[in-house]
Amino acid sequence: MTNLKPGDKAPDFTAKDQDGNSISLKDYKGKKLVLFFYPKASTPGCTAEACNLSDNYSKFQKAGYEILGASADSAKRQSNFKNKYNFPYPLLADEDKAVIEAYGIWGPKKFMGREYEGIHRTTFVIDENGIIEDVISKVKTKEHTAQILK
Repeated sequence: MTNLKPGDKAPDFTAKDQDGNSISLKDYKGKKLVLFFYPKASTPGCTAEACNLSDNYSKFQKAGYEILGASADSAKRQSNFKNKYNFPYPLLADEDKAVIEAYGIWGPKKFMGREYEGIHRTTFVIDENGIIEDVISKVKTKEHTAQILK
């Protein structure tokens, strides 16, 4: 779906998180970043994925990674999602889809025979210099940590 691949420069972005704080890619310079896009806050697959990353947060920290989630949900929905499961990382409320479109993951999807436009669940692993190390488009929601920290 996305045209981005390992070795590409990660598209720069600035967006608001669940609390209205401005977050930019440059805030993560010098750190590795797991940027995961999910279709909708508080749905079963997205919850399994976000909880899997949250449960393994200390492993990511030890390996030098920060985590950032993003979807087109409102700040209120992101805030409810984060607080309900106590995620230790911010969630971007990308309602205008600026970040989603920059990463090329918005497009036609099929679900139960109908087609619609939506977010393709995709994770980008970005190195300290803002270069994409890995693009994971076949996300295993319950085992996502293992897919990232190989």
